[in-house]
Parts: sequence; structure tokens; C-alpha cells
Amino acid sequence: MPYAKIYLNAGKEESLKRFHPWVFSGAVNHIEGRTTEGDIVEIYDSKGNYLATGHCQIGSIAVRILSFRKEKIDGNFWKQRIESAFQLRQNLGLLRTDNNTFRLIHGEGDNLSGLIVDIYGNTAVVQAHSPGMHIARMEIAEALKTVLGNIIQNIYYKSESTLPFNAKLDAEDDYLFREQSVSDIVVENRLKLKVDWQRGQKTGFFVDQRENRLLLEQFAHNRSVLNMFCYTGGFSCFAMRGGAALVHSVDSSAKAIDLTNENVALNFPSDTRHQAFTEDAFDFLEKTEKGKYDLIILDPPAFAKHRKVLKNALQGYKKLNAAAMEKIREGGILFTFSCSQVVSKEDFRLAVFSAAAQTGRRVKILKQLTQQADHPINIYHPESEYIKGLLLYVEQER
Repeated sequence: MPYAKIYLNAGKEESLKRFHPWVFSGAVNHIEGRTTEGDIVEIYDSKGNYLATGHCQIGSIAVRILSFRKEKIDGNFWKQRIESAFQLRQNLGLLRTDNNTFRLIHGEGDNLSGLIVDIYGNTAVVQAHSPGMHIARMEIAEALKTVLGNIIQNIYYKSESTLPFNAKLDAEDDYLFREQSVSDIVVENRLKLKVDWQRGQKTGFFVDQRENRLLLEQFAHNRSVLNMFCYTGGFSCFAMRGGAALVHSVDSSAKAIDLTNENVALNFPSDTRHQAFTEDAFDFLEKTEKGKYDLIILDPPAFAKHRKVLKNALQGYKKLNAAAMEKIREGGILFTFSCSQVVSKEDFRLAVFSAAAQTGRRVKILKQLTQQADHPINIYHPESEYIKGLLLYVEQER
């Protein structure tokens, strides 16, 4: 059956000619053929020239592009895209005995807009961010089995909170494929970490900070470390291995604190250097004694998921960083991050600059930080660069 055709308004094809993977609703002139949300459609310019093929959906993003070639979107298509993504991860050296967790598919970064796949040991966790990817989930699972059959034995589907429409998730959607017993203990750079992909945030763990955690380890020796918004305690564990004098983990979620304590115990049983606190980050910082910590990690959840709250989010980043800078010891190291896609690198740096100016501390940028290489950024889709981070050295007051 031929795909329905979407024709664009005159002049609205330029972004597709630059290979941007989205078509916005305002660019659409008319549709030829019947479509329902999640269907595969072909895109044409106002003169009838073919441009791309993708998944249609309701909302400001009308189509997520799958291919700029006129081709059938079938099992072979999914297999080729997943093979390409897997080859990149192999080239990055991520498949090792001391590391069995990584991102396999990163949406637009892997030319599969709306799809996330993370590998946790022998389990692939699939997350659909578009109706089209939800509809294609079984084809995607079959392609994953074909390409990674010697690595994964289970495919877990976790999309109840990410689909932009009211999809009815059936009971069998939990595990699209299950062959072996599931282990929730994974290995990241020789450390054991428990991952809760069924009830945890995102796909269960933040694999996008892997190399940043390794970098933190290099700075942790003999330092007093405060890990704010610790979630599963990844940064805390690497600080412990780096020889930190003490590590304090803070999160407002009691479940996150329980998981952090489990992960620390997995790697450092009976080690008294670690302590965890269930508390609001701002409240904890407010009552913290000045100079108590000389290494602080700020890795909060997204303060802004939409542009309409961008201003408030930037004020939040400023307030948070100012609170940390005021309390950190002279000569302290601050790892600070934003994972808000709508916050640009320039916006985030300005918020941190404003925080430094407010506190009157002398602050140096030692390194700019970003997401890891298995979260590739599509050069035609700068929006896929969502993690912005700075490694800062905080000196005395001016």
C-alpha cells in the first residue's frame, strides 16, 4: 500500500534540504491520502518534488524524518539502521568486559527520530518518544534480536511516560522479548551498579554521564565530596574509588537514596566514608557549613522542558550554582550540568557566570563537558546536544 503524501507550503522545504529531521505543522499545506497518527508518510515540496519519508504525528512536530531517500520502511530498514548504530558503539570501544552498559540508539543522533535504546548487560531497554516508534516496536525488537542476538537476551519496553499521545500499552509490552533471567546489576568502567529500568527515571540509569564520572574520579582524591541530585549514586561511587575522604549523596527521593546506598555497598562494603541524605537540594545547601566540601556535583533534572519556562529555569540554575559556590571551600572543584534541551550552552554559561558574579568568588572554567560519544549529536539537528556542563575551579573571594 503506498504511503500518504504530505505537501509543504512554498519555501518550507529548505530545512529538509539541510537534512533537519523534523517537519513542523506550520509548514504543511495539504495531505494526499488518509493518515492516522504514527503512519509512515512521504514529504513533497510545493512543486511535487520528493523530500523525505517519516512518521506523522499530532502536534507542533508534524513529521519525524526516517529517511531522505525514497525507500520502504520495513524490517530491513530497521536492521540496517541498528547495525549502523551498533558499529559505531563497537568502534568507540564500549563493548568490554569491564563495561556492559551504553546507549545503542540516540534518536536523531542515530537517524531514528523518536527512538531510544539503552543496553544494560543482557537487556535492551526500548523507549518510544513518538507514536510511529510505538507502532513499530515489534519490528524494532526483531531487528535488535537479529543484530545483537549474541549480546542481548531480553528486550524491555518502557514508554508509558514518553509517548506524546494516549497509547494503550498492553501487558505484553513490558517485555517485547525475554529469553533469559534478567540481571539488574551492570558494569560501568569496572564498577557494579544496580539499574531499575522498570521504575527508575528515563530508561533506568543516566549512561550519558559515563566519561564525566570517570573524570570526576581523577579529582576526588582526599576531597570532601557532595553529590547533589545523586539519583542512583553513580558519581558517588566513582568519587569513592577515586579516594575521596568523604562522600555525601543528596536526593529528594527516598527511593533514589536507597538505590545509591545499594550501589555504594555493592562496590565498597562496610566503607564508612559515604553517607546519604533524603532532602531538598536547596534546603541542604542552605544549612551546609561554608567550606565543608571541596568538590561538589550539581546534576539536577531538567529545569526546563519547554521554552515558555526557560526564564525561570535559568534563574533556577543561577540560584543553585550560587548556593554551591558560596559554600564550597577555597580551591574547590565544581561539576555543574544542565540536561534541559531548551537551555543552550550560552544560556547555561551565562547563568553560571551570573552565579559567580553574585557570590564574588573567582571562578575558572577548566573544561566544558557534554554528553558521551554514544549519545551522538546530529550535525543537522543541534537540538540533540542536550547536556551542557562545566568543570569549574572556585577560588577565594575577589
